[in-house]
Amino acid sequence: MTTTARHADRLLDAVRAGVAIYDLGRQLSIGMPQSPNHPPFWLSMPRRHGDMVRADGGSAANDLLVMGTHVGTHVDALAHVSHDGRLHGGADAAAAQAGGRFTELGVHTVAPMVRRGVLLDVPAALDLPDCPPGYEITPADLDAAVRRQGTPVQAGDVVLIRSGWGRHFDDEDPGRYVGRESGVPGISTAGAQWLAAAGVHAAGADTIAFECLRPGQGHSALPAHRVLLVEHGIYLIETMALEEIARDGVHEFTFLMAPLALYGATGSPVRPLAVVGRA
Repeated sequence: MTTTARHADRLLDAVRAGVAIYDLGRQLSIGMPQSPNHPPFWLSMPRRHGDMVRADGGSAANDLLVMGTHVGTHVDALAHVSHDGRLHGGADAAAAQAGGRFTELGVHTVAPMVRRGVLLDVPAALDLPDCPPGYEITPADLDAAVRRQGTPVQAGDVVLIRSGWGRHFDDEDPGRYVGRESGVPGISTAGAQWLAAAGVHAAGADTIAFECLRPGQGHSALPAHRVLLVEHGIYLIETMALEEIARDGVHEFTFLMAPLALYGATGSPVRPLAVVGRA
């Protein structure tokens, strides 16, 4: 082992001892809950061990992955949503998608994020185990979470909103998490405007569509997407795993996330991390 390698090992040991890392991404699996608007996750194994064996006895297996870019934990690029035919910055949506790729606002333009992260635990601020189905998280609720935690939101932050609905992700019935009939808690227009006024860089949630879904209405109206993506250029991260970090009372951390560099795509699967120093 070279001196450089030994130095790297010591550095990694020091990092591991000094920080706790929370995985905020969901495991990708066939049949997991997802928005009905996107192609589902599918993984197959076209080559298995033994299908081809080399002369020395070696063999390899490989996989074929098929999925929509807004399935599982993912980030929305600014190309994802338009309003009245316009994307963020006023770009003509029809012209921008010519050729089937968004050159200017695709997910390949989303830079890797290393930023201050803030978890706003709304149910804890309301003294509830989780927000009820279809509950609209208001600016007053967000303010209450900030006061309770002592974590003011600053410009450039990544703000993650816990509703508690994430506990339904692993339900035997995937439809429970999707919540078409029951509704799903989340912010709506006023909550999105609160985030925009704070100047956040990105916002995430533990639900499938980030914002409040009314009972029986599904994804028929998504005003928070309009406010954040179209009007203010704020990225959205959906289907996050926030129960563990909330359980441990971690409300402020270093947030790490990088989308896949999918040229011209409207979104990308991600595996966000929250890094916090050990006491």
